[in-house]
Amino acid sequence: MSFELAPFATLTALREALCAKHVSAAELARFYLRRIAADEANCFITLCEEQAQAQARQADAEIARNGQRDLLGLPIAHKDVFCTNGVRTTCASKMLANFVAPYDAAVVANLKAAGAITLGKTNMDEFAMGSSNETSHFGAVANPWDAKRVPGGSSGGAAAAVAAGLAPAATGTDTGGSIRQPAAFCGVSGLKPTYGRVSRFGLVAFASSLDQGGPIARSAADLRLMLRYMEGHDRRDSTSACAVATPAEGVPEALTIGIPTQYWANLNADIAAALEAAATLLERLGHRRQEITLPHTEFAIPAYYVISAAEASTNLSRYDGVRYGHRAAEPASLDDLYSRSRSEGFGAEVKRRILTGTYTLSVGYYEAYYKKAQRLRRLIRQDFLDAFQNVDLILTPATPTPAFERGQHREPTTMYKQDVFTIPASLAGLPALAVPCGFAGHLPVGMQLIGPHFAEDRLLTLAETFQRETDWHLRTP
Repeated sequence: MSFELAPFATLTALREALCAKHVSAAELARFYLRRIAADEANCFITLCEEQAQAQARQADAEIARNGQRDLLGLPIAHKDVFCTNGVRTTCASKMLANFVAPYDAAVVANLKAAGAITLGKTNMDEFAMGSSNETSHFGAVANPWDAKRVPGGSSGGAAAAVAAGLAPAATGTDTGGSIRQPAAFCGVSGLKPTYGRVSRFGLVAFASSLDQGGPIARSAADLRLMLRYMEGHDRRDSTSACAVATPAEGVPEALTIGIPTQYWANLNADIAAALEAAATLLERLGHRRQEITLPHTEFAIPAYYVISAAEASTNLSRYDGVRYGHRAAEPASLDDLYSRSRSEGFGAEVKRRILTGTYTLSVGYYEAYYKKAQRLRRLIRQDFLDAFQNVDLILTPATPTPAFERGQHREPTTMYKQDVFTIPASLAGLPALAVPCGFAGHLPVGMQLIGPHFAEDRLLTLAETFQRETDWHLRTP
């Protein structure tokens, strides 16, 4: 590998180059930091230049001593929703524009312990509420494939940074599709693990029963490498699961892949063609497709937006101008402090969801909205459990359309519909990943693979097999 190829090299390739001493960690860090400094897509909120260079020097010293940590010297980026000791964590909000956490999130600490170098904190939709990265207090992110289009959200900065060669991999979070949708829009790979597989400690909460950290990278093999050091039980997170660690790449077995009729109806023609070609290739590789039904899919979006808004209303009540976060100047009273701090600190979409959630939790409406949404969630989960009695994995589109233009979906409900294919797996707590599978004109198309709980290894193995047979994930803007 030559250093000139570094912008679009995989983590695996960079690790081999570091071990062979074809490049140093310090050279890699400087290279990516220069690219980030010249970035015009607004992918980053905070650049950790001094910290990254210091970590790189330490990595080089350890490599010289034959250090064996898997991520040693590899530069990555973190979504700006993970707390980072001594570095701003803004959640892309005015409310936390100057907040500096005194500790690392579990994900950040785990990757740091494996030797990863932090390049900076990536842009996102404010408090992870959005599907386009247009709600950030720090400005919208541009899609590297077309600057007039969105990169998806809420992990849009992370996906765009990987696609643009500003970082070989990044952390993201997925509440209703916030890793998978931007990965599909930007032509990279992204994994939402099973709920509980990755600790939420130090992850600023949006919707606690749905939020899940996961990796974004150029290949499924890199997702596996990242997940290995992101996952693990954490006693500081009451929802953290005791799951078997993800093994190294295995030999793919013949699988039965479910094709849900509800997901394939009225599909964009270019996406349908890409998905059909992907399914046909998997059949040629020895897998079998089987049509299935997920009858409660149509209720996923309303159920999700009731549940997630209710949890956001509760989680974001802590930002009141008293303890931390934005504080209104010269308040006339305590009520005025609360009202103006929250009105000034939160953006329009965050306020919309807080108000929606407060309404659905209020006396007289709890039964009609929140409790009913939870019942629908249970039915959606059962649909998947029933389907997995007959199939091993499920193949679906990741998005209803390719990346759309900025400002195209100004009406909130039309924006919410962008998550139609990703929300059901989130409600069920299932692992799901998105990988590139074709193009619609000049824009990448992603397919989604959904597995049973804790079946990440099966998902990754099939995705790795697919990527050995295709080059969609190797295409660059």
